[in-house]
Amino acid sequence: MNRVKVDAIILAGSSNDGKLRECSDAANEALITIGERIMVDFVVTALRESRYVERIAIVGPVEELARYFSHIPDLVLAQPGRTAMQSVENGITVLALRRRVLVVTSDIPLISPDAIDDFISRCGDQQADLYYPIVPKEVNEAKYPGVKRTYVKLREGTFTGGNLFLVNPGIVHQVMQKAEELVRLRKSPVALARAVGFSVILKYLLKLLSVPEAERKVSRMLGIRGVVVVSHYPEVGIDVDKPSDLELVRDVLVS
Repeated sequence: MNRVKVDAIILAGSSNDGKLRECSDAANEALITIGERIMVDFVVTALRESRYVERIAIVGPVEELARYFSHIPDLVLAQPGRTAMQSVENGITVLALRRRVLVVTSDIPLISPDAIDDFISRCGDQQADLYYPIVPKEVNEAKYPGVKRTYVKLREGTFTGGNLFLVNPGIVHQVMQKAEELVRLRKSPVALARAVGFSVILKYLLKLLSVPEAERKVSRMLGIRGVVVVSHYPEVGIDVDKPSDLELVRDVLVS
């Protein structure tokens, strides 16, 4: 089993100015409360209980986050950038990283140490530049019936994307512009396919696009080696970006 240690960056810079605003007046989505805890605290706890994660950087509103996390050893705070990729760079800088880093969004409070450890273990020798998890639809539906996710139909099945990535910090600046475009399009499968080429669109529409083909295409686009990892933990893909998501996680975590 893989025993390589990693550091982690939590992206916690999103302003609460979208659909969740009707549920909470917190200025930042990471600060929305679930029971008596803020959302990002669930992610921090899961990372700290992981067998593989050592140091943690939270990239977000430093002054507010310091009230909750300044006492935790091996945890540092950094200001967010204008984009998600710039925030990743800020986290890499504050951790002075050279080895692979686990990048996690702050809006997956259902994430567990087991889900994190399973993903890192499945990344194997960690020689690739980017590892990205996908979760089969049937796995999501079995544990969280009716949960609303964005799905992509591939030759091997129907999948949703995860919200954690294992990244080689050395390639972040190189791929920043293209990666930001892919992140922006990630919840629109057709727009994402359009960005990667006509042949991909055609195969996607005919349900002939395979996981390895998608993996190779994105790797060529970014000039890196990317690997798709199939996870059977739905928690890696259930992010809180609308009121129904928040209701779900509150039902699961506050009982």
